Amino acid sequence: MSDREPPAGAVPSATPSDAPGASGTASGPADSTARATFVKARRGSLLGAIFLMATSAIGPGFITQTAVFTQALGAAFAFGILASIVIDFVVQANIWRIVTVSGKRAAELANAAIPCSGYVLAALVVFGGLVFNIGNIAGAALGLNALLGLDPKVGGALSALLAIAIFLVRRAGMLMDRALVGLGLLMIVLTAVVAVLADPPVGEALRQTVLPDTVDFAMITTIVGGTVGGYITYAGAHKLLDAGVSGPEHVREVTRSAFFGIGVTGVMRFVLFLAFLGVVASGVTLDVAGNPAGDAFAAAAGELGMRLFGLVLWAAGISSVIGAAFTSVSFTSVFSARIEGRVRNWTTVGFIAVGTVSYLALGTAPAALLVFAGGFNGLILPIGFTVFMYVAWFRRDLLNGYRVPLWLRVAGVLVTVMSWYMGAVSFTAIFDFLAA
Repeated sequence: MSDREPPAGAVPSATPSDAPGASGTASGPADSTARATFVKARRGSLLGAIFLMATSAIGPGFITQTAVFTQALGAAFAFGILASIVIDFVVQANIWRIVTVSGKRAAELANAAIPCSGYVLAALVVFGGLVFNIGNIAGAALGLNALLGLDPKVGGALSALLAIAIFLVRRAGMLMDRALVGLGLLMIVLTAVVAVLADPPVGEALRQTVLPDTVDFAMITTIVGGTVGGYITYAGAHKLLDAGVSGPEHVREVTRSAFFGIGVTGVMRFVLFLAFLGVVASGVTLDVAGNPAGDAFAAAAGELGMRLFGLVLWAAGISSVIGAAFTSVSFTSVFSARIEGRVRNWTTVGFIAVGTVSYLALGTAPAALLVFAGGFNGLILPIGFTVFMYVAWFRRDLLNGYRVPLWLRVAGVLVTVMSWYMGAVSFTAIFDFLAA
């Protein structure tokens, strides 16, 4: 494990043999209380990692992208949703194992495997996270505009200030965990309600999930980027490291957490897609240059639907601001070992502030920015994943002797090749989204 100082709110690592009260002597009431506190904190950290990944993967970018692409492809976009879930599964299952087993953050591990590659990866992830965070703040702003009628710039600034406040409190880690879990559950429940009201053609969606009439690689690359590209790839794994979960002895725990998180995001993605599909299938045309997701919620449930959309988008935006800032800044420690603890929290505050100022200064329409952000992060995905597949296949020495299962390594190679291909064929189209 690294000897770095954990940030505020992190839970120290402990195995069953060194956990409180695990000695050979009888445990007294104090030991039992300490053990219970440790278990509760560890469970909270695992849930925090799960929902950090899940809410980052279902941010305002994904919501807006899904509305835009469902309007364009209809039920055929179900294939894109399935592709994103399969790619997400392979990427997260590999990355969570590799990073936590090594005990090193992604950039540090990349540097150890291929000299200087970690610096390149960190620079790309931090820049991509900043681009995405501008979109996240824009999404939160759109949400408050729909919910309360606030001016988008005012709503964006207020949302950013709330995110900053979370990183400034003394127990930032615990507060972040609880906020992410609550916001994630809120999004799932509200979106499910709208999906039922939209009455989508479920049978047609299921058919086109496996037999699509149309396949658009630019759209798939963008939706993958919005759900597992850039910083999102490493969000859950870095959160686990900060919670003290590292080493081969935690593989089963890490795998369960990764699969649960992927399951949560998979259900949420399909539910959201079905909500939009029901509206599009009814003949409603969404304004893709304005607020397409809001149009869909309003068409499904009227004024209440617009308010629900505002709450869902704001929850997605603020949770993704937190996730993007936390994960992007966690990469900066590769440049300086001093960026830990309180210094790291203040750096995170600065990261959010830069994104907020950039959002307030940009004239780009929020919807276009949200779609472009996903596509840009989709282009980053194959670069980092290639490095970690090299580690999985050839650098067992960096994994403390652990061998990633063969089926997962083979699946990882296939996804790596696929992500490079999709990025190459859709590069120009992704930048065209920004001008849309």
